[in-house]
Amino acid sequence: MRHSLLQARCQAVLLTALVLSGSACHHAPTTTPGQPAPDDASAAVPLEIDNHNWLDVIIYVVRDGQPMRVGIANASSSVNFSLPARLLGQGREVRLWGHPIGGTGGALTESVVVQPGQWIEWTLETDLDRSAIGVY
Repeated sequence: MRHSLLQARCQAVLLTALVLSGSACHHAPTTTPGQPAPDDASAAVPLEIDNHNWLDVIIYVVRDGQPMRVGIANASSSVNFSLPARLLGQGREVRLWGHPIGGTGGALTESVVVQPGQWIEWTLETDLDRSAIGVY
């Protein structure tokens, strides 16, 4: 009898602790009604690629000299990606590199700055050296 009473009390204490810890994890919104929301600098950046090349091209973001793979732009097609804000450099700068599968060379863009709400369009030409990038 004593054992079951002790066990019931332990279960009650554990249940109470779980309920209280669950409610402690709730976070209130960071803005109050009537206040403007902060700039969403952490929003993803849309990337539109129009590949005119005859080869599939692997797309990378180059940050601090390190390429990070984004995806593949298939030959003679268009594709859309969403670049997470963490891939952007300081000051929201981005540099792209395209490496053709089964080919040599590649295309490396200049560094471009992307503000919140803007997107990137990159056109890969048959001669990758003539490729063009734009921010809109």
